[in-house]
Amino acid sequence: MNSPAARFLNPAEAARRLGVSAKALRLYEQRGLLTPARTEAGWRSYGPGEMARGAEIAALRKLGLSLAQVARVLQGDAAGLEPALAAHQAMLEGRVRQLGDTMEKVRGLRAGLARGQAPAAGELARLLKPAEGLCIAFDLPWPWGGERFELRGIRPLNYIVGPLGSGKTRLAMRLAETIPGAAFLGLDRTASPGAALAPAVAPAVAEALAWLVEDGATASDALAALLAGLAAEGPSALVVDLVEQGLDPATQQALIAHLRRRGPGVRPLFMLTRSCVILDLAAVGDDESIILCPANHSPPTLVAPYPGAAGYEAVASCLATPEVRARTEGVIAWRPRREAA
Repeated sequence: MNSPAARFLNPAEAARRLGVSAKALRLYEQRGLLTPARTEAGWRSYGPGEMARGAEIAALRKLGLSLAQVARVLQGDAAGLEPALAAHQAMLEGRVRQLGDTMEKVRGLRAGLARGQAPAAGELARLLKPAEGLCIAFDLPWPWGGERFELRGIRPLNYIVGPLGSGKTRLAMRLAETIPGAAFLGLDRTASPGAALAPAVAPAVAEALAWLVEDGATASDALAALLAGLAAEGPSALVVDLVEQGLDPATQQALIAHLRRRGPGVRPLFMLTRSCVILDLAAVGDDESIILCPANHSPPTLVAPYPGAAGYEAVASCLATPEVRARTEGVIAWRPRREAA
């Protein structure tokens, strides 16, 4: 029995603590997975017992289980856990191998120091970057002045942010042009509502869409078109313009959770975003990076996701709530190009 002093949370608070959307909580309730208590006024209320149950559901979902599979596991049938745990183990083993390689480098450097041998030029820099990953370099387009831009050890998930007129869309397009075999997914992906999906991607889109809807997303043409672009075979990397375009907050939350479950070793994904749901600075992981395009058109920089880091406040100021995004949708900043003398 819950202690009289135990705190009960409303749906919004419970969802925030569990890292899911309030809509997802309602879906869990509809499926009989979670039964919140009720206040005297009839409002849903989540106490310690409900939160523990919700945490179990959220953990199983993060492992990639459907709600039907979650229900079976919670009822005592753990057979469906094996493939999910095997995939999670493979992901962790990949990270362990990367850490092992880095540890060997550190041991080598320490052994060299013990012999009085200082690290060679560039060794410390290589130590602090990912062991593997695509590296690119190119001259920045207008509105920059042609400065050289380099991106090393590209992560699976990369966010591109910046204020209106900062040049982030031009940077994204140049990334798509520079990375061998990359593709750019523009806003016109939603131009044909109800259009038939290509047979090659239709099964993958249907599976992903069903999973996202179970996690609180709203099925829509915008979401289906985005998933079709993400599922397309061939591109070595994908650059997406305003990934949140046409997606409500619950859908954005389900989508970013889905993208994070891809794990390491997948093709890099670059996403332009102005949404604090897509880019929750408190949730950025080791396999993610943030590229800031400053307002003053100084070269783009990588920004660490913690307060006090250079550029952190600038990134935070670029991220709007979905409500603000809806009010500013379609607003375009334009700066005239200077004529050559």
